[in-house]
Amino acid sequence: MALANGDDTVALQRAAAELAAGELVAFPTETVYGLGARADDDEAVARIFAAKGRPADHPLIVHVSDVAAARAFAAEWPAAAQKLVDAFWPGPLTVIVPRRSGMGTAAAAGQTSIGLRCPAHPVARALLDAAAALGVAGVAGPSANRFGRISPTTAAHVFEEFGDAFTIVDGGACEAGIESAIVDCSRGAPALLRPGVLDRERLEAVLGHPLREAGADAPRASGTLEAHYAPRAKVRLMPADQLRTALGVLAKTSVNPVAVYFRTVTPGRTVRAYRAMPDDPIAAARELFSALRELDSTGATLIWVETPPDAPAWEGVRDRLQRAAAA
Repeated sequence: MALANGDDTVALQRAAAELAAGELVAFPTETVYGLGARADDDEAVARIFAAKGRPADHPLIVHVSDVAAARAFAAEWPAAAQKLVDAFWPGPLTVIVPRRSGMGTAAAAGQTSIGLRCPAHPVARALLDAAAALGVAGVAGPSANRFGRISPTTAAHVFEEFGDAFTIVDGGACEAGIESAIVDCSRGAPALLRPGVLDRERLEAVLGHPLREAGADAPRASGTLEAHYAPRAKVRLMPADQLRTALGVLAKTSVNPVAVYFRTVTPGRTVRAYRAMPDDPIAAARELFSALRELDSTGATLIWVETPPDAPAWEGVRDRLQRAAAA
C-alpha cells in the first residue's frame, strides 16, 4: 500500500495511473472517503464489490469532474437534474438520471439509471482531472469501508478497514462527514432517496416544488438499505427521557457494556465511555462517523444514542443513525 499525500502532484499522477490501469484507489471527498475504480471498466468495478463484500446488485455512485463528463454516462439529462447541479455542483449531491447504454453497467448494478456526483474536495477534483487526462471517463466510488459498516472520514479509517490492499490518497478529514444527498431525477418528478448535509428545504427551493417520496418503484441507490453504517456494537436510539431512565437502571448494576452519544442527558461514570453530540447539525454530521468509531473502539457492546431533533436540518444525521440502529 502506498499512502499518497493528496498535496503531492506526483503522488496524485501515480494514483490516477493506477485507476487508469484498472486498480483500486481510495480517495477523499468532502463527504467521506471513497473506494474508487474507473467506472467505464466493469472488471475494475467488480474489484470494488469484492473488496467491500458488497452485493453486486447494490449500485455505486460515479464521480466525475464536471457536467460534461456526467452527461457522457446519461441517456437523458432532465431539466431538474440541471437545476440541481447548477446550484450544488461541485458538492455533496448525487443525481440519478437515465443511463446511457454501455456506460457504467457494473457501477449501476445493471439498472437503466445511474447516480452521478461531482465532488468539491480539491484532492478528489485533482485526481479526477488527472485520471480523465488518461482516458478515465469517471470513477465509481462507494465509501471505503467493508459493506454495511461505518463510513470512513480519514485516511486512517480506510487503513483500519483494508490495511495495505491499495493506494490511499490522504486528503485530511472530510468536511461534511456523511454521504451525499441522492435525488432521483430519472422518473419524472424528483424524489429524495437519501438525505445528506444538503437538506430537503434547500433542494426544494432550487427545484421550486416539493421532492416526492421515493416509492416502491425507485431505483436502488447507495446507502439506502434499511441496515447500514453500523459499528460492531449494537446501536440503540433513545429519546432523552428514555435514555435518562436507562442510565438510571444501568447505574444500579455492575454491568458496564455501554457507550453513550448524548445531546442533553449527560451520563455518569456508570458507562464505559461517552461523548457529547454537537448542537449544530452540520457539526454533528461532520463528526458522526468518527464519534461512532471512537465509541466502538472502547469495546462496548452497546452504543446508546440520544435521538437528534426532528427537524429538516438534522434529517441526514437521523437517517444514518436509524440505519446504524437497524443493523
